[in-house]
Amino acid sequence: MELLSRVAAWIDALNERLGRAVSWLTLVMVLLAAGNAVGRWLGRFVGLTLSSNALLELQWYLFSAVFLLAAGYTLRHGRHVRVDVLYDRLSPRGRAWIDLFGTLLFLLPFTLFCLWASWPAVVHSWATHEASPDPGVLPRYPIKSLIPIAFSLLLLQGLAHAIRQVEILRGKEEEQPEEPEGGR
Repeated sequence: MELLSRVAAWIDALNERLGRAVSWLTLVMVLLAAGNAVGRWLGRFVGLTLSSNALLELQWYLFSAVFLLAAGYTLRHGRHVRVDVLYDRLSPRGRAWIDLFGTLLFLLPFTLFCLWASWPAVVHSWATHEASPDPGVLPRYPIKSLIPIAFSLLLLQGLAHAIRQVEILRGKEEEQPEEPEGGR
């Protein structure tokens, strides 16, 4: 179990670093949106187009990158939506059982299915050098590549999460990983 704990810690560190790095893309998105809006506004006065569809599409690509690549980070910090109204009232062992079964029965099969289902589309996108049909022609194949990468990271984090739950059930770990400031 010691080896599994080290693997889980490595996965946690990977998703932690990636999540923190990807969070900076949010600032880039805001700056792009503001620049594009100001460019459109100023363009009305000078009779020029000072914004572009490519920049708008780039905002969507960045949003996709943040959404996809931060999924493992979000799971690591317990920030995904929970529907279980009893969860917070349960003991750490009770929560560990729910998390373990949910991970094994839903999260891991779902991520494996998404990897399986997305792979042909990503391969096809690269083979055809898929590009946007909009003016500005941004390539789509790099952003589509993030889909299997993101689900692989989420799968790894799900495995780390399952290892942590087993540790709790075995009495090796008493609490969930530390939550960031601000709580749930």
